[in-house]
Amino acid sequence: MRRLLKRHSDSDSFATANVDVEISLPSADSLVLLYTLSGRMNDIRIPPLVPAARRDELWQHTCFEAFIRASSGPEYYEFNFAPSTQWAVYRFSSYRNGMSVATEITTPSIVVHSKPDCLTLQASLELNHLSGLTRKALWCLGLSALIEDISGRKSYWALVHPPGKPDFHHASSFVHEFSPP
Repeated sequence: MRRLLKRHSDSDSFATANVDVEISLPSADSLVLLYTLSGRMNDIRIPPLVPAARRDELWQHTCFEAFIRASSGPEYYEFNFAPSTQWAVYRFSSYRNGMSVATEITTPSIVVHSKPDCLTLQASLELNHLSGLTRKALWCLGLSALIEDISGRKSYWALVHPPGKPDFHHASSFVHEFSPP
C-alpha cells in the first residue's frame, strides 16, 4: 500500500516535491518500507553513503522515520533511516518518556538508490524483535521524514500532523494499522 506523506504547514520546502512510502508485509514477521523522495535533488542535502551502522541524532538531517506501537498500550519504537544507510532504533515507555536504545533490534537492511529527480530508501525490518509490544492488539504505524535542503532549511513530512509544531511521536500520527507477527 502506498501512502503519501504531507508537509507540515509551518515548514518550507523549495526543493522537495513529494515524499511517499510503499508499505509491504512480505511475511508475518517482516515489514518493508520503500520511501520515495522526489524533487530537485541537487538542492536537497543528502548524506553520502557509508557502511551501515547504528548512529544517534540522524533526525537532525535528511532522515526517514517509522514509529510502531500496539493500539492497546503506550510503549512504542522509533526507527531512523538515513540515506547514508546509517540507522537507529529507540524504545519509549510512553509519549517521549523512557527512551532507550533498542538493542534487541537486529540491523535493518537499508538499500538506497538515487536519480536526478528522486531518491528511494528501502528499509526492511524484522518485527519479531519488537519485544516491548503486545501481540494481542493491532499494531499502529506512523511514517515521517525530515528533509533538509542545502541552505539548512528543514521540512517535516508525515502521514498526519497533530495541531501545533511538528511532532512525529504524537499518538494521532500512528494511523496505519496492521496485524502483529
